[in-house]
Amino acid sequence: MKVLKYCPNCGNETLLWDQEKKWSCPECSFTLYNNVAGAVAVVIRYKDEIYLTRRNQEPKKGKLDLAGGFVDPKESAENTCKRELFEELKLQIDTHNLKYLTSLPNVYQYKEIDYNTIDLFYEYEVSSKFEVNLELSEISEVVWIPLKDLKLDEIAFDSQKNFFQDYLKNFS
Repeated sequence: MKVLKYCPNCGNETLLWDQEKKWSCPECSFTLYNNVAGAVAVVIRYKDEIYLTRRNQEPKKGKLDLAGGFVDPKESAENTCKRELFEELKLQIDTHNLKYLTSLPNVYQYKEIDYNTIDLFYEYEVSSKFEVNLELSEISEVVWIPLKDLKLDEIAFDSQKNFFQDYLKNFS
């Protein structure tokens, strides 16, 4: 991880990383916590198929991903699902139809910094398949994949791979 060196409080090059969750300055007693960030991932499902996106940016460019993203301050996880599905797929959803499934820890590396996250997994069943017109910035394509054809090595993030290991057992 790219480690901070300078204390944002006193400016000295004395900031120390504890290798887990915080930086501290022995000169002025400043502490900066690297708290866990909340993120959501939504399994959009039609019968035995799921709707996945392909990442168009790092990290994990070209890998398959569930729609979702980071929870904003003062936002519920369910509202994050609604916002992210609209931002990424232009899909309007009713949050009452989201089904919470589980949570898993993850590490999201971005520009040499490791962000510890807690990924909250939801399922959203749709009554029919749909297609979306994407502005190809974060996503290069979207695909419907039968669960039996899902290959875990094509999934971008470890928490999603771990999630799908259990999810596939329940739906195979």
